[in-house]
Amino acid sequence: MPAFNLSAFLPYRLSILSNRISNAISRTYKARFGLTVPEWRILAVLGDIHAMTARDIAEATEMDKVTVSRATAKLVERELIRSEVSPEDGRSRLLRLSETGQSIFDEVTPLAKTYEANLMEGLTAEERETLTRLIDKLYDRMDAIPEPDKSGKA
Repeated sequence: MPAFNLSAFLPYRLSILSNRISNAISRTYKARFGLTVPEWRILAVLGDIHAMTARDIAEATEMDKVTVSRATAKLVERELIRSEVSPEDGRSRLLRLSETGQSIFDEVTPLAKTYEANLMEGLTAEERETLTRLIDKLYDRMDAIPEPDKSGKA
């Protein structure tokens, strides 16, 4: 059996790249607004979708429920998001941006887009299209792979 080469293992490489990009962008909004990566992701999702439950946020961001719960509690405490009873389900709470949260979202979004543009500047238009297509294919493939059971077998 060939040796395992972690540095060539796609999930590892994607994770490292994602962390490097997130950490680089986060330095901007952390310094300016004191936001953590999970807090910004929640603001970004709510800025895009407008109102969601914490469970929906966890699913949309692939963050665990505890991380989402802690981050939303801090954002509510800082009055960056509002929490209100869901009209569809009185047991759930809908989260949405407050005016201050919307202002921060409106200020950070162009900074994040500029960072993305700078990152993508190293790729040709054709490479950008290919990258987008490949990422979409990997998303679709992930949805098609069965979840492993407790033994780790799919």
